[in-house]
Amino acid sequence: MSRPATSPTPPVADSARVLRLKRGEERRLLAGHLWVFSNEVDTDRTPLAQVAPGEVVQLRSWRDAFLGYAYVNPHALICARILSRDAAQLPAAELIERRLAAALALRASLGDARYCRWVFGESDLLPGLVLDRYGEVVVGQIATAGMEALHDTVENAVRQLVAPRALIWKNDTAARDLEQLPRHLQVAFGELPAEVGIVEGGLSFSAPLATGQKTGWFYDQSANRARLRRYVAPGARVLDVCCYVGAWAVTALHQGAASACCVDSSATALEYAAANAARNGKTIEALRADVFEAMQGLAAQGAQFDVLVLDPPAFIKRKKDIPQGHAAYRKLNQLALSLLAEGGLLVSCSCSYHLAPEELLGAIQAAARHSARFVQILESAGQSPDHPLHPAIPETRYLKAFFCRVTRAVG
Repeated sequence: MSRPATSPTPPVADSARVLRLKRGEERRLLAGHLWVFSNEVDTDRTPLAQVAPGEVVQLRSWRDAFLGYAYVNPHALICARILSRDAAQLPAAELIERRLAAALALRASLGDARYCRWVFGESDLLPGLVLDRYGEVVVGQIATAGMEALHDTVENAVRQLVAPRALIWKNDTAARDLEQLPRHLQVAFGELPAEVGIVEGGLSFSAPLATGQKTGWFYDQSANRARLRRYVAPGARVLDVCCYVGAWAVTALHQGAASACCVDSSATALEYAAANAARNGKTIEALRADVFEAMQGLAAQGAQFDVLVLDPPAFIKRKKDIPQGHAAYRKLNQLALSLLAEGGLLVSCSCSYHLAPEELLGAIQAAARHSARFVQILESAGQSPDHPLHPAIPETRYLKAFFCRVTRAVG
């Protein structure tokens, strides 16, 4: 877990290398986007091959207008990401600390900033960086060569702002492959805990760190789990599909549900789900299986539930996955509808960026028509406020959640 070798951070100054765009390619950036694609660069005048991965450059238009300071990776399709649009504000330690402080202040205004997504990349003007807080432990992910070059600066700022017991880099995402960066788990300072602790909605949870998903927890669903509470009637029967560590199920049980069945293909996830239920004075039924097979088996047994949550992993990770992914979402929702009691609640989610909200709605409605069920959308939601959307960057909006009332088909 020692730090892998990295090249020194290139100096940033007014004399920074210029990277110039082709004619007209600045329009999206002027509208607020932060990304530059390699085919937008005028490589005849400013060859990308001459720029070192992670180097900070002056980004200029075809007419030589200053567009911002950006870090570069000549090997990536998204070859540059803007850090500062102010010619007088170099992307040095002071800027990084100020951005981190602003992100922290936002989360403090939303609730308990000790347990939250502290930094959400581009939405906090820190492209390539994610930080999650778990009390005295901060777990981060770096997705780009430019942010990798700034990791010492980030670490120092984290120490200054919150003085955590530990900062762990869980750099295991596929995005690093695109940037030609190695995947690794690394301790910046402190000691590596086996698990992280979370407090959400008055409940206590734990999740595995090294082997867990994301940084260990899904803070992006916190607001939706809070929404769930209003729909759980006393005595409800709950099915939590793709349960991970049982956050949805435990929330429902705390609200008065009589029983909860958690379905996941991971034995470790189900062990944590059971432990999290016990930690909050509840019990779950754990069902380890492929979720499609599990739901088919439950339907064959005549099982019925009053609340059913679908929170699957992304079925569509790339555009080429779209046809197969659409079919998977429809099938999953169709199986869910067959398990819901009259007037039951379906919470159907998707974290696939390439699946538009209306497409998930289409999958739900197609499943309803095929199952002779009638669906009414009660709420349409997205990711929690600590995952804010950047209005000029649609890529920052990825999570969809529909709260649906399900009855027999009418008319």
